[in-house]
Amino acid sequence: MESIVSFLNSILWGPWFIYGILLIGLFFSIITRFLQVRLIKDMFVLMFKGEKSEKGISSFQAMSIALSGRVGTGNIAGTATAIAMGGPGAIFWMWAIAFIGAATAYVESTLAQIYKEEKDTEYRGGPAFYIEKGMGQKWFAVIFAVAALIAMLILMPGVQSNAISVAVENAFGMESWITGIIIIVLLAAIIFGGVKSIANVAQVVVPFMALAYILMAIVIIFMNISQVPAVFSLIFSSAFGAQEMFGGIIGSAIAWGVKRGIYSNEAGQGTGAHPAAAAEVSHPAKQGIVQAASVYIDTLLVCSATAFMILFTGMYNVQNEKAAEGTDPFIYTGEFNQNGLTGDEQITFAKSIKEGAAYTQYAVESSLPGIGSGFVAIALFFFAFTTIMAYYYIAETNVAYLFSGQTEKIFIWIAKFAFLIATFFGTIRTSDLAWAMGDVGLGLMVWINVIAILIIMKPAIVALRDYEKQKKEGKDPVFDPRKLGIKGADFWIDYNDKRNKS
Repeated sequence: MESIVSFLNSILWGPWFIYGILLIGLFFSIITRFLQVRLIKDMFVLMFKGEKSEKGISSFQAMSIALSGRVGTGNIAGTATAIAMGGPGAIFWMWAIAFIGAATAYVESTLAQIYKEEKDTEYRGGPAFYIEKGMGQKWFAVIFAVAALIAMLILMPGVQSNAISVAVENAFGMESWITGIIIIVLLAAIIFGGVKSIANVAQVVVPFMALAYILMAIVIIFMNISQVPAVFSLIFSSAFGAQEMFGGIIGSAIAWGVKRGIYSNEAGQGTGAHPAAAAEVSHPAKQGIVQAASVYIDTLLVCSATAFMILFTGMYNVQNEKAAEGTDPFIYTGEFNQNGLTGDEQITFAKSIKEGAAYTQYAVESSLPGIGSGFVAIALFFFAFTTIMAYYYIAETNVAYLFSGQTEKIFIWIAKFAFLIATFFGTIRTSDLAWAMGDVGLGLMVWINVIAILIIMKPAIVALRDYEKQKKEGKDPVFDPRKLGIKGADFWIDYNDKRNKS
């Protein structure tokens, strides 16, 4: 099975895709005139303005669900893995993909709002919906929905639950199967409550845990404040191959920075577009702009917090994945230690530390003894758990797209149980296989979604210009697809007709 998964990843994550996704993000940045810079004030104002309704959730709740998906194990274990395989320079490329990815997030989330539907007293939307309505290609939309179900129900939950079980075992010695049972019991209590239940949990847990995690990083940075210039110099020099030690792995720095950056911030996956469609807003561009902010929060704040804690303390190893067989692949060995080991014993122990959450645990532990392992395990639990919740919401939305009526209800129940089984299985399988399977799921969704939004991006750009035009006129922007010549936005036509009658 591992060989099949590895083969699929070599196709889905080839160099053409890594560099292509960077170019696509840059293209969207240019065509939106770098809205991620120009409209940064709007991002954070609009975040708290939207009001929830009986059918929709607030802008903040929608962003919280999106952040639930974005802020997960990728921020802790994924960032550490990027450093381990691409060196410190991978962090620069994570920042780069976040910056240009904010424009991609705007496009896909605005399209989700434009082409959303009201279904069973709830707003539903996402790539499957905008592919069908915007492209007029039902078959392509079905392919995305099926790919999303495979990824969200089977391939990706295990990455999150596996990271939780590994971190909890490192910190508290709890066996993986026990952690798995605790996770699925808590998860079942939430997902059986529907989207409102998921939104209510996400809007409380995600901001609180992200803030606590960032504050911990700030404490460690201040404890190592004299190293700030050296660490930034290391990141930038390594990113472009100028740092002698890491100069030979510049390709890995870019590849791992982009791959783990996309895994973390999800720009281009289409995942953030699903909760964006559920928001109650007067104009689609509003939620698109808010979702762009969630990419910043995820990578520029939370991922950076992990990177700084690891780099400031030196708690990381760097490997050359292309090293010749039989040679030592370690380019750099960190200062990991246990029971006062020295010399070769210390180096052997350091090399035995598996890349991932353990790096962050050692980093915090080295600065604040007795706290590190437990704090990171708890942080990872909340980050990964809320990501698993978001995955279920996305899966349910795609079930709702594919089916209707009684058939939909039956398949939603099947999805719930399949999801809980996959989540539990993730806690007891190897982390390498969990990540590899997650990469396959991610790659499938990104390929399909990016092709679609490149073809049907025009309505999102038109909506942005309309939003800015109305703002300049001093209005609270309201969306009317008929005036803008946007077809297929049936929800908004009905919405405007009802509003005009009242």
